[in-house]
Amino acid sequence: MPSAARKVIISCAVTGGIHVPSQTPYLPITPDQIAESAIGAAEAGAAILHLHARDPKTGKPTPDPDVWGQFLPAIHQGTDAVINMTTGGGLTMSIEERMRGPLRFRPEMCSLNMGSINFGLFPIKDRVKEFTYDWEEPYLEGTRGGIFKNTFEDIERFLRDVGEAHGTRFEFECYDIGHVYNLAHFLDRGMIRPPIFVQSIFGILGGIGTDPEDLLHMRRTLDRLVGRENYIWSILGAGRHQTNLVTMGAIMGGNTRVGMEDNIYLEKGKLAESNADQVAKIVRILKELSLDVATPDEARQMLQLKGRDQVGI
Repeated sequence: MPSAARKVIISCAVTGGIHVPSQTPYLPITPDQIAESAIGAAEAGAAILHLHARDPKTGKPTPDPDVWGQFLPAIHQGTDAVINMTTGGGLTMSIEERMRGPLRFRPEMCSLNMGSINFGLFPIKDRVKEFTYDWEEPYLEGTRGGIFKNTFEDIERFLRDVGEAHGTRFEFECYDIGHVYNLAHFLDRGMIRPPIFVQSIFGILGGIGTDPEDLLHMRRTLDRLVGRENYIWSILGAGRHQTNLVTMGAIMGGNTRVGMEDNIYLEKGKLAESNADQVAKIVRILKELSLDVATPDEARQMLQLKGRDQVGI
């Protein structure tokens, strides 16, 4: 759908499955930390909360629905922001594991990676002086020879079993241009319908880069294959590329995603102490650009979500 209304949706990815606890003491790990950080991000201006679960004892990404159940109700009760559960989970999880949480809680939204990808986190290993937990270093190093798998069959299962069965809509994550072609394929088959919420992801080793031309190329390809009238565009820049790319995307008519899944810093050399700090920063930038921030209910209307009263949380 076109962005003529110029209400900018801010998504916040609260913890993710990329960073390890040894990188920053501020990464939300326990259910209470995730809930508190998510609610704080919503209060700062995030309309959508993109969520992962972590083992409360070690911080390792987990698909366990019982862990999800320790923080989703608190978030649902503490804010009216849209709850968006990952179907990516962690780089070592099976499809069955990644579906367990969304199938139990039937959220308004889920993320959905639009293809398999080399997902290189191993350079992080060299920037960590000392690891706190024994799983962290092998987890990062394992991405040198591993792959994040999302085949056409996998995507079909998510669309059918999570989307069609429960009315859940998706944040379609496109890490490279080939993923846009995959998105267009499912649109042509009628398995997804507009408005399509597209999250263009820049800066993951194995995906598209972070040059401004990459952003323009992604936009042009989406317009050509999907049609600007059919999608709502959002931009994610990994690490130090976060602020410049999401700002450029907003100027181009897009929406923004920030959060500690994507970037553990607030500015050069300064760790973000909360997700709310990152959301507040992008809210200030958007206001300087004379852009209005969408409320959760405005985001629901724009994305045609089923409503918070239709979830299983």
